[in-house]
Amino acid sequence: MSTIGVIRFPGTNNEWETVRALQSFGVEAKVVEHNQQIDDLDGIWLAGGFSYGDVLRAGAIAGASRIMKDISRSGRPVLGACNGFQILTEADLIEGALLPNTTTRFVCKWIYMTITENDSYLNELQGSTLRIPIAHFEGNFWSESTPENIVAKYSTRDGDAAPRANPNGSMDNIAGLSSNDGRMVGMMPHPERSCFKHQGSTDGRKIIQAFLKEVHG
Repeated sequence: MSTIGVIRFPGTNNEWETVRALQSFGVEAKVVEHNQQIDDLDGIWLAGGFSYGDVLRAGAIAGASRIMKDISRSGRPVLGACNGFQILTEADLIEGALLPNTTTRFVCKWIYMTITENDSYLNELQGSTLRIPIAHFEGNFWSESTPENIVAKYSTRDGDAAPRANPNGSMDNIAGLSSNDGRMVGMMPHPERSCFKHQGSTDGRKIIQAFLKEVHG
């Protein structure tokens, strides 16, 4: 059975709901502290929250941690949701930066995002429009040039990546990106919060299933 480690930094706040979502797929999932080893893990999930209280910038201190260097060298599939996405960019494992929302407010609501053609493990979902929640203050993606590794864009329910569907000012409506090799995916929406009917949507299961398929090889 595959083992997924959900990494917890000081300030992480949704590691247990992520574990429960992963366990609903019949895999072993456990919380792994940021100062522990990852040798026994088959896949890695960087959970959301406010690592180190978002001091300096969201994800900045966690991005410079030893465990992120271990994750980079591990070769294992990675999914970073919300603060996990911010950590991946701060660790320079995914290009760009997450800036404060153009509204200058914390945004917590349901959005639609459409999976684009990409070279990551989410490519099997290309063209799918998913209803998934967001909850962030710094989700405004920016890069000096348009990234080549876009995996998802904020959209209408019909899949139109229109400006009106952009909840945070993110350039080109970008909701998620992958690393150059496609092994790591970061996104601002929370797939673990749309896994069960009582949550209001089960669309997040499609993302988790694609992630686990990559883990299983």
